[in-house]
Amino acid sequence: MAMPSPSVISLSLPKETIDKMLDFYADDLVHNENPNAFFVARSIEVTVTAYNKPHEGKYRVVFQGNGASHEASIWGKQEDYVPPKGKKVTKTLKAEGEQIGSDEVGTGDFFGPVIVVAAFVKIEDIPYLKELGVTDSKLLSDEKILEIAPKLLERIEYSHLRLPPEKYNKVIQKKNMNAIKALMHNRCLGNLHKKYPGVPLYQDQFAEPTLYYHYLASEKEITRGIVFATKGETKFPCVAAASVIARYSFLRSMKKLSEEYEMDFPFGAGNQVDHFAKKFIEKYGVDEMKKVAKTNFSNMKKALR
Repeated sequence: MAMPSPSVISLSLPKETIDKMLDFYADDLVHNENPNAFFVARSIEVTVTAYNKPHEGKYRVVFQGNGASHEASIWGKQEDYVPPKGKKVTKTLKAEGEQIGSDEVGTGDFFGPVIVVAAFVKIEDIPYLKELGVTDSKLLSDEKILEIAPKLLERIEYSHLRLPPEKYNKVIQKKNMNAIKALMHNRCLGNLHKKYPGVPLYQDQFAEPTLYYHYLASEKEITRGIVFATKGETKFPCVAAASVIARYSFLRSMKKLSEEYEMDFPFGAGNQVDHFAKKFIEKYGVDEMKKVAKTNFSNMKKALR
């Protein structure tokens, strides 16, 4: 079973976030007699109070109730957590029991696919993940990923979606990158959620929840009840596992491209990529480039100069 969430959490947030919260909680606002508060919003599991006296340009927002941890994760980063006066508060959101989490890779790489993975982690898997050194894949070397990911694949149940560049280039004409990611995360999380409907869901946050679900408005099946948190790979074992598996899949895809075209494809979208892109077009042409690269990136324009 998951450990109970803290009943009180306080965040220090900028004014622009307070304004967004006002819109978000518009239907949950209650009469507020506190002259020091912007607003008070109340739902079944949480009461949210935003105070109007800033400290160093930020405003204190207090979340109280069983849903405090979940609700706070929507708005704040780990470094934003501050303890309310007279209270000791857990400063990290941590999933301890069975859990399903998702993460993506390839969105910042000119070459290669976009990959999203959701992973189902059992209670007994967590010590094993720690033993392997599973964490945010960006904090691990590619060599380490190649070492530990096959072991994860043998033990962890996961859902995997791969959007190749050629298909990505068609979809990006109608949807932005975050919308594409939302659709892929929704599908992956949904695949596992159907099998394990009572297991908590976590996601490395790339968009505010209201915007995330807006991207999914036309979908027939929408997976809800997700705990969104920035840097989720360092907070939730399931998201970390998904991150490692996704990176492993991306590395294999890039290796396959390198073997197919007999050229070592670079990662990222920097100067090295620009130089490589010109050489690739000289050798294989623009049409072939559209099969291996995300053509909406500025690297494409540079390569065609």
